[in-house]
Amino acid sequence: MRVAVIQSNYIPWKGYFDIIHDVDVFIFYDDLQYTKNDWRNRNQIKSSHGLQWLTIPVGQRSDRLICDVQIADSGWQKKHWEKLRHSYARAPFFSRYAPFLEDIYLDAHWDNLSVLNQSLITRIASECLGIPTRFRDSREFSPEGRKLDRLVDLLRKAGATHYISGPSARAYIEPEQFERAGIGLEFKDYGSYPEYEQLHPPFTHAVSVLDLLFHAGPEAPWYIWGWRGN
Repeated sequence: MRVAVIQSNYIPWKGYFDIIHDVDVFIFYDDLQYTKNDWRNRNQIKSSHGLQWLTIPVGQRSDRLICDVQIADSGWQKKHWEKLRHSYARAPFFSRYAPFLEDIYLDAHWDNLSVLNQSLITRIASECLGIPTRFRDSREFSPEGRKLDRLVDLLRKAGATHYISGPSARAYIEPEQFERAGIGLEFKDYGSYPEYEQLHPPFTHAVSVLDLLFHAGPEAPWYIWGWRGN
């Protein structure tokens, strides 16, 4: 069984969903230390003024787990929706996803960052990209140990035979630990994604997956994994 284990991010870029598509089970790893100025509570979109951050207000405390991060107020929801609408209203498929996003930003109330992120990611994966991957939460498995030992223990308890990791983890992952555990190790390659017609040039890949959905609509999966022929 192929498994990926990643912290939840706010409206992640397409590479995040590329990994989700690659695995049978995707585990949100939100019982880890929250890191400030990271992707947990913010991401970028394209606008007529260039790249723009959408940031959820969660306060400055660093002594908390991701799953314990509370959202300071709900005023950000309408602001984020208005920024998305203003930046992408002219995109070919904005109207296709507008009702889904209105449900998220205008009709729901979110007071926990992890709950929001996981809800957004699972819905985008299944409803917008048609990914059949099953989602779990690391807290279901009560992993033990520290750092890499804890990750390997989590994978064992989840029944993983192969672990798919993001490329940045090469800096700290020790392949020998996975070999001893009988778990295959594979690092994802984020290179060579094809470009698509994007408002507000020049083109950039490093933006929220919403940018791709607004521009490519039902063809979005091709720009994430379909171009490889899988």
